[in-house]
Amino acid sequence: MTEPDPYDVLVIGGGPAGLSAALNLGRSLMRVLVVDADRPRNAATLNSHGFLTRDGVPPHELRRLARAELGTYPNVELRSRMRVGSLRRSDDGFTAGIGRAVPTEVVSARSVLVTTGLHESLPDVPNLRGFYGMSLFSCAACDAWELRGRQLALIGESSDLADRARLILRWTGHLTVFTHGADVITTAEEAELASAGVSVRRSRIVELVGERGRLEAIRLADGASLAVDGGFVRPAWQTDLSFLSGFMPSVDAAGHLVTDHSGRTDVPGLYAAGDAAAPGPQQLIVAAGAGARAAAVIVHDAIGIATAH
Repeated sequence: MTEPDPYDVLVIGGGPAGLSAALNLGRSLMRVLVVDADRPRNAATLNSHGFLTRDGVPPHELRRLARAELGTYPNVELRSRMRVGSLRRSDDGFTAGIGRAVPTEVVSARSVLVTTGLHESLPDVPNLRGFYGMSLFSCAACDAWELRGRQLALIGESSDLADRARLILRWTGHLTVFTHGADVITTAEEAELASAGVSVRRSRIVELVGERGRLEAIRLADGASLAVDGGFVRPAWQTDLSFLSGFMPSVDAAGHLVTDHSGRTDVPGLYAAGDAAAPGPQQLIVAAGAGARAAAVIVHDAIGIATAH
């Protein structure tokens, strides 16, 4: 029995970076396999913003449109609700074990593009997920326009919370920062924020008040209750590169794959784009652009052109 021919490129992850890369690779006559677990980080988001010609379109609709476009290319294959459980180097490139819960099939590819994105962990605030993606958001550039001028909250436990508050002040002069008991804002930062009209509340949050995803007030353990019209939360983000256990390219302090400006890792034939290779979540259009850039580089590397233009 003969082994199937290897794919030219295995794309791990079917978000905007992975699907954009697959489209451009397909158009370059590459034989492509996209493996997507169907667990997008923005699943809770009702509408995505900032994507030219698709501003306000739900993320799931963007994915549907992208997959439909890929379906017109016979050299691009998509495996949905599948995971790459292991990835190993081989004489001809890479072998990957793929399956739903555990690997049940082995495929080979000459090159691999990692576009797995990020997993996020929200602060442990009661019922926060009941408002997330509807009136509480994580990306100011994506969603602050709709909340401009309103009384907003910023909830977080990260050391960059004061910086996030300064950013959100571009859209509103009515902002309260809630640290949920975490000691993450210095007295100097609190004084600076106060001079800009921003209040910092350090007590733990005991309840988010509202109906049908619309946040109306935040109750604190010290007895205070503050009216708000929505706001932002600062999640923690993690990468999942466990499938690279057979070998490990360089990663930064936050666990992102280290690449050059074109998406190449320090492992020949292994590339990364999107959130997996960035210091934090990107807007969809930025991730899609990174995927397209990586696709061009993969094609040029395959034929021995050092730099893609």
